[in-house]
Amino acid sequence: MFARIARLRFLALLTFSSLTAARDDSLFTSSVTYCSPPETLLIQQFDIAYFAKNQSIWFNISAASVDPNVNVTANVMLNVYGMHPVNFTIDLCSLFSGALCPLPMYNFTGSDSIPIPSSLGVSDKIPSIAFQIPDLEAYAQLSLTEVNTGVLKACVQATLSNGWSTHQVAVEWATGALALLALLSAFCYSFTPGTLAPFRLFDLLYLYQWTASTALLDLNYSSVYRAFTTNFAWAMCLFPASVTSPIQTSINNMRHLTGGNMADATGGSAVALVNRKLSPYNAMSSSTFSASSDQYAGIGTENLWASFNTSSANYVSDISVASVQELSAAGDVQLVTPSSANVLQAGVPIYVNSVGIATANSFMTVFLVVLMIAATLLAVLFIGYCVLAATSRYRRRTGRYIADWHHRYFSFARAWLLRVCLIVFTPVTIFAFYQWTLKDSWLSIFLSVILFLAVVGYILYSIVLVHRLALRSAPSELYTQPDLLASHGPLYAIYRLERFYATIPLILAIFVKALFIAFSQVNGVVQIVAILVVECMVLASLLVLRPHKSRGADVLATYLAITRVLCTGLMIAFLESLNLGAIPRVVIGIVIAVIISVAVIVMFINTLVNTGIMRLKGAENDEKDWRPRNPTPERNIPLDPDVNQPYPDSPSQTLTDHQSVYSEESGSTTLGSLLPRRWSIQQSQPSNRSRSNSQSQYSTSQSNYSPSRPYRLRRCTHNHHRIADSPL
Repeated sequence: MFARIARLRFLALLTFSSLTAARDDSLFTSSVTYCSPPETLLIQQFDIAYFAKNQSIWFNISAASVDPNVNVTANVMLNVYGMHPVNFTIDLCSLFSGALCPLPMYNFTGSDSIPIPSSLGVSDKIPSIAFQIPDLEAYAQLSLTEVNTGVLKACVQATLSNGWSTHQVAVEWATGALALLALLSAFCYSFTPGTLAPFRLFDLLYLYQWTASTALLDLNYSSVYRAFTTNFAWAMCLFPASVTSPIQTSINNMRHLTGGNMADATGGSAVALVNRKLSPYNAMSSSTFSASSDQYAGIGTENLWASFNTSSANYVSDISVASVQELSAAGDVQLVTPSSANVLQAGVPIYVNSVGIATANSFMTVFLVVLMIAATLLAVLFIGYCVLAATSRYRRRTGRYIADWHHRYFSFARAWLLRVCLIVFTPVTIFAFYQWTLKDSWLSIFLSVILFLAVVGYILYSIVLVHRLALRSAPSELYTQPDLLASHGPLYAIYRLERFYATIPLILAIFVKALFIAFSQVNGVVQIVAILVVECMVLASLLVLRPHKSRGADVLATYLAITRVLCTGLMIAFLESLNLGAIPRVVIGIVIAVIISVAVIVMFINTLVNTGIMRLKGAENDEKDWRPRNPTPERNIPLDPDVNQPYPDSPSQTLTDHQSVYSEESGSTTLGSLLPRRWSIQQSQPSNRSRSNSQSQYSTSQSNYSPSRPYRLRRCTHNHHRIADSPL
């Protein structure tokens, strides 16, 4: 039955084998919802876990049967990756000699652990892969149907999980630590506009943001990939929150006071509210839901249970239809039907609710985080300015250096303001545009316009200023004006002179993708095709322009662009119209996650290189043996006999050597002549006199030679000349 699921065994074991060995195999309910308006059965808590080690079931259930004189049949259905390995119906009237017919009105609240007889063969029916694959896509459904009328009296769904997920808090902290390391490196190296570290900070954070943004489309993502992308939600200014979070509570109050009427975040798992056509349910609405009548359309998800101070099964014969309203006063189980307003659709709603943020609160969360970032930046810059001012006052000896930095500090501050605008450009544009489509709170819309204009306005101002100077004079002026390079260098300093505009395609790509993500939420085909075209154009621009100053920088940028194109192309498989099976979508999701993980590792290595750690390690190895290799006792190397000669007593002895500086034929010395290769001795040439005069001049010059008197040497390179003084 589970033959197709076994295809995932190798990949899951390869990735998670080291982790699964540290815990017991188990399956448990992760969320519980009503799939039809409750009439007969009310549920407050429904926690069931199966442990494979001892083949036992643990349960913690609070439920009540409230409808008298009902004869029902129970249908139990198990959906695993769109397949139905278990689907059977039981006539409750045939069990226990008719004790369950009609269905007794009981309130049951209890918890216990029950061993399962081995004769049932439950362990043989559950494949081992079900305990190991992350983000299991399975749910169980219990339906109670009246025997005489065929009316659905109760329908309960419970999603199943094995405890493994690609969303890990450790991954969030690891990626955040890498971003912090890149930030510190960027800050230390940002004093020089052309260094790579500040630009790599943007590349790293944009990789995080792009990964998160890929889960915002109207696609049927596999649960494993959707959970993986939530590891990078913080890069989109969406930090995980709870219902009781002060920030989310304040946003809820603000929205409701300014015309907002959308639902707040729920306390349970967002999986419970996912559209049943999507993962992890993978079921058509006709087979999962039952049409709800108008009399139940207004039943709230929080009004489905009444508390009872009992711990065992109790008979509650005094419950009537009128008391159902009271029973539903304290419930947590949600009612999810096709006509429910709380159903989470694909894209932004599912993603933001997965991290505990309501759909209507998404932009305001981004807005508050951006304000915090801006406040932190201003505080750091202000502290730096105060330190600079205090240093210039109490250290007069370095006054010139401090005065120079006092003049450059404002350009340094403007450069970091531009970097922050580029970093937050992706989340601000996406969620500002999306807020305009919600039409929820007028204050949220107003603030989204203000923030969008502030961020985009400053980026456009810098772009216009840079391009106006380059067009009016020459691109070389961008690199020769220190103030402009220091303040607006984040836009072009990393590129070659003739490719100063190379950052424009990426900024336009981010803007265009934000438009399609926000305004095409109901058409996944348009979104994925448009974004794929945009990513291909960015890749083509990098291949044609090759804008960076080094080949390594071009290779890295091209690699990241190829990663985006490849992953975007693979996500075509998530289109609902293709109706691809759940298992192939899971495999594709894992492949995309692996590709992105490799890109993150590459950026980690690149960050280490740009911080100088790798160079420092190499320098330490070089310094271990820095001395010249002289013929010391431990290196007893015989010298060349021609070199190992005594120093001549008189200059005349040197004239007999075959390497003499004096020429018998020309009667002149080679002192002052141009030496071969790249070194020459700059000394006045002797006049062409007789041999005796030359010998007397040479003798005089050699007798007057002093080792402390340097000769002027000149080294010639291809592009410039370096003048150095050193003794011969």
